[in-house]
Amino acid sequence: MIVTFFGHRDYLSTTDDEEKLAAILESFSDKGEITFYLGGYGRFDGFASRCAKTYKKKHPDAKIIFISPYLGDWLKKRLAFMEIEYDGTIYPGLENVPLKFAIEKRNQWMIDKSDFVICFIKTGFGGAYNSLVYAKRKNKPFINLYQDKYPPDLSVKGEEDFILNKECKSIGTAWEEAVGPHNSRVT
Repeated sequence: MIVTFFGHRDYLSTTDDEEKLAAILESFSDKGEITFYLGGYGRFDGFASRCAKTYKKKHPDAKIIFISPYLGDWLKKRLAFMEIEYDGTIYPGLENVPLKFAIEKRNQWMIDKSDFVICFIKTGFGGAYNSLVYAKRKNKPFINLYQDKYPPDLSVKGEEDFILNKECKSIGTAWEEAVGPHNSRVT
């Protein structure tokens, strides 16, 4: 079973989130060998990595894999760290993807390969949010650790209403109608 993680880079971990995630991961222990795919960026990824390592202490067959969005010097500079922190590194073949979109495409690759997605998404915009919408479209089972569980099934107003881009200027209004006032922003 492959489990993918993604969330906000400015995430602040809590004991409650750690306990929830530990229970979720433990619930997978009867599903055979677990492989965790991690992006290695930001605070949520660090939190997920710590929790995966804790799981691995109890279940030594588990694997923790870094999925790199880049090759070349970027990866070479981090290789020693990657070898210590992860059981392996995978590059999903994004050579033809502009660097600006490499992380987004890497996240989509991770989702495509995964059996389950665990995330922490508390906003209706940004890369982590777009990854959650992608997971939903791919019918991937997921858990959002965010306590308020804003639209847990992302179907309140239709997924297309929540994809943010420069052409969509009414997203803030649609979002507020669906889930109530919040600090929405349109990019």
